[in-house]
Amino acid sequence: MKIHLKRINKDYRFETTNERGDVVYLDNKSVENPQGASPMDLLLRGLAGCSSIDVVMILKKQKLELDDLEVEVEGFREGGVPNVFKGMQLHFILQGDVPAAKAIRAVELSMDKYCSVSKMLEKAAEITYSISLNGEKLK
Repeated sequence: MKIHLKRINKDYRFETTNERGDVVYLDNKSVENPQGASPMDLLLRGLAGCSSIDVVMILKKQKLELDDLEVEVEGFREGGVPNVFKGMQLHFILQGDVPAAKAIRAVELSMDKYCSVSKMLEKAAEITYSISLNGEKLK
């Protein structure tokens, strides 16, 4: 895995490109009009994305299809320098004709076993999660 970063203005805006050519812009969130994600923001996005891919994949292997999947992620920072995450909370919002037990198990497998981002970040911060299916809170 390889990423290339290039500064594209005189301030804090950067363009990052991966080996496939996908582009993500970075900026300093404390500037007046940021035009990209902050690096810490990308960590939370990566956690949401990694776990979501796992959940969809696990359910597809069981021939189950979600109608919709959303994840809300909140990061809690320590303050000070460096201002690292001390905790992260994910809320999985699933929609579809999926048994509750299967939805719970898919999220648990992702968070406890398969999600590389989660497994890496849990070494530095507490990660918790909750699950809703079709508007009903499961966990």
